[in-house]
Amino acid sequence: MSRLHRSRIADFQEVLGEPTVALAKLRDLCFSGIPFDGGLRCLCWKILLNYLPLEKALWSSLLKKQRDLYSQFLKEMIIQPGIAKANLGVSREDVTLEDHPLNPNPDSRWNTYFKDNEVLLQIDKDVRRLYPDMAFFQRPTDYPCLLILDPQNEFETLRKRVEQTTLKSQTVARNRSGVTNVSSPLKTTPNALSEYEVLPNGCEAHWEVVERILFIYAKLNPGIAYVQGMNEIVGPLYYTFATDPNSEWKEHAEADTFFCFTNLMAEIRDNFIKSLDDSQCGITYKMEKVYSTLKEKDVELYLKLQEQNIKPQFFAFRWLTLLLSQEFLLPDVIRIWDSLFADDKRFDFLLLVCCAMLTLIRDQLLEGDFTLNMRLLQDYPISDVHLILKKAKELQDSK
Repeated sequence: MSRLHRSRIADFQEVLGEPTVALAKLRDLCFSGIPFDGGLRCLCWKILLNYLPLEKALWSSLLKKQRDLYSQFLKEMIIQPGIAKANLGVSREDVTLEDHPLNPNPDSRWNTYFKDNEVLLQIDKDVRRLYPDMAFFQRPTDYPCLLILDPQNEFETLRKRVEQTTLKSQTVARNRSGVTNVSSPLKTTPNALSEYEVLPNGCEAHWEVVERILFIYAKLNPGIAYVQGMNEIVGPLYYTFATDPNSEWKEHAEADTFFCFTNLMAEIRDNFIKSLDDSQCGITYKMEKVYSTLKEKDVELYLKLQEQNIKPQFFAFRWLTLLLSQEFLLPDVIRIWDSLFADDKRFDFLLLVCCAMLTLIRDQLLEGDFTLNMRLLQDYPISDVHLILKKAKELQDSK
């Protein structure tokens, strides 16, 4: 470990060691990258995402309260109506007499169950292919959810629900526009539901934990539910917390990820809501902001893209909506997020990162035709995120 690295760790420990964390100082440190050592990144992200308060004395009670609350969500939402426990207010007899799978009432528990299955199938399809180049999400977690997997209770795992769903014969996809596409299984890949090997009973893979987080979020936020791409947002958060070197934090990675994801989505959810696209908080406005910033910083490149009719929707939509999580390898995405979460203006810096990505390949873009340039923008050629962040900081300082 270099002297500079040891010095940075000491700087973080000093700020985090105060009874009240100085947020401005922490932001400055995090902006330049957070060391993984000692669980520093996990702790800093929880503060930057407003999960942990600045007063350290409040941490213990808040964490217990939130983790207990998440356990309650699991009890209430991941359970099949037909086998609901009596102590949750629903007995088998009540369900049989007053409600049944063919009940047309929109408030029927079975109607809700079948609608939830549509959402669950889309989540399942997406999380199974989360970071396929990494073995992590296929591996078993050291802390499976005993509340769900305990054979003594009657809770149904999402794994079994997917296997047993009545919609099994169809693949249901809800895209960002809210359109639900139901396709024949003949058109899907043969291994669509077995891309990851299913672990034996009593074990669960990390992707199954991510699936549960997204399902609970969808249930608690019916206005947006689940939209494809949210899996790419929750993935890096969960990976970071589930690899925390501090086992006391690592054990609660699922609950902590859920609340940090919820807080993050509260800030970026407008990107996922099509009806808000053209509003000032929508994705169209942000994409246009990338081009207006580029025009200010590099008018020649801006005019070239305009001349070729390369609209920001062709590439910046994915960059902005998914916080660049699909453009780089996971460790590089996590490094970029250090800076994004530390941004006190909340994702203004993301616009500058997008601008930096354009200016760093300006020579190729100025020489290329439409087809070549589209290929460059949709499969970004530079992998050195430190170079990109440095350029983005230069653009920020030149304002």
